[in-house]
Amino acid sequence: MRSYIPAQADAAPLFDSTELDSQSARAAFAQDLLSGLKRTPRTVPAKYFYDAAGSALFDQICELPEYYPTRTELKILADFAPQMAAQIGPDAELIEFGAGSLTKVRLLLDAFETINAPTCYLPIDISGEHLENAAQRLRTLYPRLNVKPVVADYMQPMSLPATESPRGRRVGFFPGSTIGNMEPDEALSFLHSAAEMLRGGGLLIGVDLVKDPARLHAAYNDAQGVTAAFNLNMLRRANLELDASFNPAGFNHYAYYNPILQRIEMHLISKRDQTVSVMGQRFSFREGETIHTENSHKYTIDGFRNLAVQAGFRAGPTWTDAENLFSVHWLHAPAA
Repeated sequence: MRSYIPAQADAAPLFDSTELDSQSARAAFAQDLLSGLKRTPRTVPAKYFYDAAGSALFDQICELPEYYPTRTELKILADFAPQMAAQIGPDAELIEFGAGSLTKVRLLLDAFETINAPTCYLPIDISGEHLENAAQRLRTLYPRLNVKPVVADYMQPMSLPATESPRGRRVGFFPGSTIGNMEPDEALSFLHSAAEMLRGGGLLIGVDLVKDPARLHAAYNDAQGVTAAFNLNMLRRANLELDASFNPAGFNHYAYYNPILQRIEMHLISKRDQTVSVMGQRFSFREGETIHTENSHKYTIDGFRNLAVQAGFRAGPTWTDAENLFSVHWLHAPAA
């Protein structure tokens, strides 16, 4: 059962061409890719996985039998959503970072049965087309919820409108363990910024946990090859958007667990000596040379709570599954 206070539906994105238009997005991709290819070792930010094709591939990954994080987090949300809704409280303004397909937020929204649901929902994502399509589906399911998608990079400074909540409370929702894709200093910086943005409210965040490396290896090297296609799509995107000459067949997907750094590392390995051009600049690859495309850090519960406290939050309840594969944390933001 869904309980919503009346809200004026808003079918238009909050930011369309002004916040992150295609030209500025292409320029940022070009700058980051060219800069990353000039480094040793070579690297490219993982956020560039998520064009429309990459976002669709990631949705497929989430359905794979080997990929435990999504189904495990969904079960945690389904089992404990009423407790999470109670922490969020009535009449909050809900902001989802890296919203994607907007599946998980529905479990939260459906849990607001005895208290007033959020007055407004602002999903933030870098993939505008994918986000708007998902937002439109959500409006159909929740016609009285004010859904205002924000096309932006939540890791960069951005402006949000004045809160519409009568209580003035903003609550962040950051599922999927995306915090694990950030380097420790980046994660601390993000959490610090979120603590300032959400003053007077809080943050509900998913965090993947340290576990058996064999389980992790299977999750990032699925038998169907969808994760490999997701990784290689970065090269296809560069060809499409940046006039690059990558041959995806000349690279292999490679992912492994680094136990010292407690993270999965994902790479694209050159299968042979080859030369690639990107926007007129040429880059030579030796056989076996890699492009480092993603890290996925795993945390202990105490380790993440300590990080959150360092960023200015006060640690609240933590919910986990029976196997302790994944965790969802409620963090109290500083007072307004």
